[in-house]
Amino acid sequence: MCGIVAYIGHREAYPIIVKGLKRLEYRGYDSAGVALLTPDKALNIYKKSGKVSDLEAETADKDVHANTGMGHTRWATHGAPNDKNAHPHLSQNGEFAIIHNGIIENYSTLKQALIKRGHEFKSDTDTEVLIHLIEEVFKNNSVSFEEAVRMALTQVVGAYAIVILSKSDPTYLIGARKGSPMVVGIGENEHFIASDATPIVEYTRNVIYLNDGELVIIDNNKLTVKTIDNTIKSPYIQELEINLESIEKGGFDHFMMKEIYEQPRSILDSFRGRTHVNDATIAMAGIDKFEDKLKNIKRLLIVGCGTSWHAGLVGEYLFEDFARIPTEVEYASEFRYRNPVIDENDFVIAISQSGETADTLAALELAKSKGATIFGVCNVVGSSIPRITDAGAYTHAGPEIGVASTKAFTAQVTALILMSLSVAQKRGTISKERLRELLIELETIPSKVEEALKLNDMIKEIAAEFKDSRNALYLGRGYGFPIALEGALKLKEISYIHAEGYPAAEMKHGPIALIDEEMPVVVIATQHSNYEKVISNIQEVRARKGRVIAISTIGDEHIKDHADYVIPIPQCEEAMLPLIASIPLQLLSYHIAVMRECNVDQPRNLAKSVTVE
Repeated sequence: MCGIVAYIGHREAYPIIVKGLKRLEYRGYDSAGVALLTPDKALNIYKKSGKVSDLEAETADKDVHANTGMGHTRWATHGAPNDKNAHPHLSQNGEFAIIHNGIIENYSTLKQALIKRGHEFKSDTDTEVLIHLIEEVFKNNSVSFEEAVRMALTQVVGAYAIVILSKSDPTYLIGARKGSPMVVGIGENEHFIASDATPIVEYTRNVIYLNDGELVIIDNNKLTVKTIDNTIKSPYIQELEINLESIEKGGFDHFMMKEIYEQPRSILDSFRGRTHVNDATIAMAGIDKFEDKLKNIKRLLIVGCGTSWHAGLVGEYLFEDFARIPTEVEYASEFRYRNPVIDENDFVIAISQSGETADTLAALELAKSKGATIFGVCNVVGSSIPRITDAGAYTHAGPEIGVASTKAFTAQVTALILMSLSVAQKRGTISKERLRELLIELETIPSKVEEALKLNDMIKEIAAEFKDSRNALYLGRGYGFPIALEGALKLKEISYIHAEGYPAAEMKHGPIALIDEEMPVVVIATQHSNYEKVISNIQEVRARKGRVIAISTIGDEHIKDHADYVIPIPQCEEAMLPLIASIPLQLLSYHIAVMRECNVDQPRNLAKSVTVE
């Protein structure tokens, strides 16, 4: 949610900022703006509701020359998505400008106090309140700009990633974060600040990931990192692992389609180097670190949101199936607001593509405060979840730009397969022979995904039949149930067709009332356990004139007698079914969305990383 790009150095800032904002469009936004500070201390602010392209049109005949500047894409929280609420925002005296990602929870109280002191506000945002507060602290305490920012932030409740500049000094920039990501890029006589690495990878590979409660101060090309209480920190500079090519479309019409087709590689990258088939072992340092605890663990908790929750549900089946550990899967957004029973004997796995999901981070903090061992599964090196967990596993999916998660999901499932098998081996709940069989099968999955991708043309034809549907039902049993949930989520995310995933047997407890000749019903009907029962469920749908799209196993002739459309995928171990069966559902959603002329990569109202509640 929201995007931040800032630059200070020897180049023209505007082209760098605008290009960076375009690379952050995947995060979701409804307005964009820039603040440009010239060497002669002229501060030019341009902002516009709509897309970055609308901002470019707005600035076409404006003065955009500056070596210091910052830009923002806003996802509306406080205040409607319009020009006045777009960032950047100014202090009342026009001296300070701010861009902000996050939510200031106590903004209303602060605002009322500032109004009593004579402040007038031009927007409805919480962000403008913060910059007015900084001005008030600066004015009344005879302190430096930096000190005013730090003092103001001690009064703030909420989450933020902010960049602030002062009209008086074009060589000075301040950034700060709490609960919202921020990366600082270090170049030759230039610095960058951004929400993530995608806007800056073209210019530098050396970055600092700020920790919560830290500020970065760039003063005449000197960089300092401090805590809010003024403790100087020694920042850890690391090299970016992503490259420019990975964040371009590479000849595909949409990032989503590119990322669907990257899954043979991303799945391979997620297990490569971790599996050793010959001696039937798995190398995962995080799991090995807690071997003794995992041998005797009584309960495992998995937390996540959205697609990551669906991957967690697969994880529940895997850990109970192979490692024989009682496992619970929780929505992070609900888990954090209950009073869950957690203690030092529990092991908590948090799943997040970005590593910055606000609710998942809060759930981890809660579990950590109760003494539980916390483990992260995420895709972004340097993100918040890996930094606060006791151990973790990166999924190695590479940058995922499309808002609807595809390769991140299958990479998460791959990591969970490895984790469950590694724990099972340590607990003695799986034989060496069975483990070797599963590892051999895992090595075949990338090629089987490639086979599934060859069904694209067939799936496109099916999509044409259902592009005008208003509702859809997805059914599955066992490992097929999380696939059904994920397939339904993909369809509604990008095509805006109402879709629901259900356990196939639960259809009779409500959804069957909705089925008629207009209702497409997608069924995971591969030849695994519960196959005959799934066939019975299909017959119940057909009896009510529902139109069945079956995800079947190659060579299954029987299914053709029961389904209107059959999408045959390669045979695989049932535990690995989500890695293959999710592919045709991703393609089906994609083609339907394109045919409905939807914005596939940036669906309305959605953001890639939900960094605020």
